[in-house]
Formats: sequence, structure tokens, C-alpha cells
Amino acid sequence: MTSQVRKPILISGAGPSSLLLARSLLRSSIPFLVFERDSSLSFRAQGYRLRLSTQGLDAIESVLSPDGFQKFWDTCGKTGGSKGFASINALTGEEIPEVTPQPESQKESPKGVGKEVLTSRDGKTVGISRGEMRSLFLEGCEPFIRFAHHVTGYRLTPTGVHAIFKDGTESIEGEMLIGGDGIYSRIAKQLSQGKLKTYDTGARGIHGKAPSTAFKGLGEGVWRIVDDSKPNGKVFVITNVRPGDMDDPNIDFGWTMGGQPGVIKPPNDDFAIIGRPAAEIAKSLSSNWHARLKPLFDHMDESEAAFWKITCSTPSGVPEWKNEPRVTVIGDAAHSMTPAGGIGANTGVRDSDLLGRLLGEAGGYKDGVTLTYEREMRVYASEAVRASYGMATKQFGVFIDESSPTVGS
Repeated sequence: MTSQVRKPILISGAGPSSLLLARSLLRSSIPFLVFERDSSLSFRAQGYRLRLSTQGLDAIESVLSPDGFQKFWDTCGKTGGSKGFASINALTGEEIPEVTPQPESQKESPKGVGKEVLTSRDGKTVGISRGEMRSLFLEGCEPFIRFAHHVTGYRLTPTGVHAIFKDGTESIEGEMLIGGDGIYSRIAKQLSQGKLKTYDTGARGIHGKAPSTAFKGLGEGVWRIVDDSKPNGKVFVITNVRPGDMDDPNIDFGWTMGGQPGVIKPPNDDFAIIGRPAAEIAKSLSSNWHARLKPLFDHMDESEAAFWKITCSTPSGVPEWKNEPRVTVIGDAAHSMTPAGGIGANTGVRDSDLLGRLLGEAGGYKDGVTLTYEREMRVYASEAVRASYGMATKQFGVFIDESSPTVGS
């Protein structure tokens, strides 16, 4: 007698949340397939770093198990940062007192704004580049990744679900479909019937990196470089300078430049541009900065520079939609956040841990799994979105409401 082959769980997107969910399914021996629109993990610039909170680390450790987590932990950078951000005046190079961002009124920002907590374990700020995180989560899942497969929707059947690709073809039938494909997720729009929205705050940023030797003028710490002199708004750079690597020019450190709405303008408003155009704008904005800071831009790897839009989900929280037992969303597809507080990635891996655990306990697809996941996710994710947006009202000078523009697909 031939045993029935189980249908896989389909995952759209190969970002950190999707790959961590895949690792959870792999550990539970639940079949899966991951569809990624890019041709490889390194297709786009992945140099920026993610700061990991206590909850984010706990979620990752829960999925990877002690052995797998140890390798992840050893790869992370650990920076002394117990006093919080140390701010530097971009023009003078001097440290300035740090004031915790707070909303000016309840109208400008909802409740849930708190002090940025940098440390997570052993009194250290723990960080890892997005590219390194994806590579570590991918281990063991390689046979089940399908690159150059852009999911644009899904079709339900009486016994499962098919992912629909950009070219009009469909995947094999899966037990479930999980949308982990970011702020432009078509799955999120189809599932929620348009209730899941990602707003364009108008603020912009540039990611960049340079040899670690360029950061010696800063020294170890988590630094916020602030320039209030621009006529059209504030510019700042956040960087995490880890100990032990500042004398090795073969090791790169990353930085993230942010600008209030109207400050950072890419050519033709094209945020897909990477490389020299992004690098030249970063160099121009920092051209009059103090000599202590100039090496970060003078010695940057121009090929790794990349623009990015600063987006956010509805600040009031993750909306409710009619539950579909075979389809749900995780990470930025469910809750996009500003970079303020470094909350987004940590919330995404919490999604992976929660949904993976529920699927593991159920042995795969089971009616009620997505409903339970979405109920729990909405609570912590809504709190995270409110906190992230609240801090961003000060850091980025943004304000959004239901009438604000949303990002397209």
C-alpha cells in the first residue's frame, strides 16, 4: 500500500521571518517550500544591521534549539551600550545629551511610546547583519527554496491552496500559504481585502558600510550622529561600532542614514537604485561634517549603498480581517514598522516562533491554527507598531493617518 505524500506548507518570501519559520517547520519534520522573487539571497544589498531585543533573541533561540542558536549567537556582534545611544553633533564631533523621543501630543502619536532599550543579553547591544541572519536561518532549508519565483496571489481549493506567480503559473497544491514577503505583499492585500495597509511616511534613508578602520574615531558604542543644520530638515546616522574589529580593514561596519521628509531625494524618486547614486547623496549630505565622522563616508563601499523608504503600518494597530484557515501573513507583510527602536525584525521573528510552534504542535495544517496565531500576533504586534511610530514622530518628524499615501505594489 502506498502512503499518502503530505502537501507542503508554502511560504512566500525568503526574508528573516520566512526563513526562521522554515527552520521551525524543518525541525518539526513538516514539509514546506519557500518561493523568493530574487535570484539569490545576495541579489540586493543586505549590509545593514538588525538590533536584537531580548524577545527577539528568545524567539530565535526557541526555534533554532541550543546547538543551532550557539552558532547564531557567536556570529552576532556584542557592543557595550548600557547607557543607551550616545549622540554626536555632526558638525562639531562632540557628544550631546540624549533625550528620549516622546510625542508632543496624543494626536501626533498614539500610546505605547517608550524609551529605546538597546541592551538585550549580558548588558550588551546585540546585532547582526540582515544578510548574515538570512544565511544562518537558511541552513538545512536549501533544497526547499525556489528562487526567481514572485508570488502575486493565491487560489484556494477544497483541499489546499496554490500560490500564483507573476507569470501566471501556479505552484503545486500546498496545505497552507504563509505570506512573509514584506511591505508589498500581494498575499496580505488579498487575504485582508485591503485592510492591511503600509503607509509611506515621507521620510527616507540610505544604508551604507565602510571598512571597520573608518570607525576608529568613534570607538565602541551605539552612536546617533545628528545634523540639525539642514534647511529642509534633520539628518542623522545610526551605527553600531563593535569592539575587537576596528583594526581589520577586511571587516565592514554598517551605518544607516535617515532624513526627515524632503531631505533625501533619490534620482527620479526611484528607491530601487543602489550603489553610487545613493552613495553620492550620503556624501553630499555629510560633506560639512566633522573630521571624526568623515571616514564613514569617504571610505564607504559605494556598491553597497542603497536607498529605502521609511514606512509604517496603521499606528492604531494590526487590523482584523476574516480569518482564512489556510492563509496568513508574518513579518512586514503583517506589520511594517519604522526603524525607530529597532522593533520590526524582532516582532517578525516572534511571528515565526509563534506560528511555527502552533504548526509543530498540530503536526502541520489544522483548522484553527491561523486564527490562534493571528489573535496572539495582533496583541504584541500592535503594541510594537504603536511604539515604533511614536518614537518616529520625533526622530523622523513624521505623521500619518488613514488618509496618508500608501506604498504601491
